[in-house]
Amino acid sequence: MIPLEIERKFLIRQTAELFEKCSERTDIVQTYLVKTDPSVQRRVRSMTTNGCTKYFYTEKRFLSASTREENEREISCAEYERLSAEADPALVPIIKTRHILIYNSQRFEIDCYPFSESLASMELELADEKQEIFFPPFADIIKEVTGDKRYSNAALAKNGCFPDEEQQPK
Repeated sequence: MIPLEIERKFLIRQTAELFEKCSERTDIVQTYLVKTDPSVQRRVRSMTTNGCTKYFYTEKRFLSASTREENEREISCAEYERLSAEADPALVPIIKTRHILIYNSQRFEIDCYPFSESLASMELELADEKQEIFFPPFADIIKEVTGDKRYSNAALAKNGCFPDEEQQPK
């Protein structure tokens, strides 16, 4: 059985206080691959934490706005390079820095992108779709964007910015 990923996503403002409370930082390059099955999104990632780089191949099938089947495995650098040759030419690789925030026994992933100095996305994986979320009071949440395809990493890769970013107050 393919594991399920249940996730909620929020658009937030970047603040110094938020980043001061984060425990980990990872630089990520995420490349979307040409689809071999129209219902499956494929990608490769390089993830560098404290100078150590790991590589991953992921396939996702979307079941609902917040739930996906996700099959991910660690791969070698050589396999990463080989798969990267299958990059979707319509999508530029996503470059982002992920900060991990542990708050109230929850693991928030905060992704910052080089195209925005003021906004970021914050994700939380859940055990089930109805799980209660306890938000850090110092997180400046603009709105929930779970299921809004304009805020997906694939859309950000295509557009190179957050939707309507120029209209967001700084």
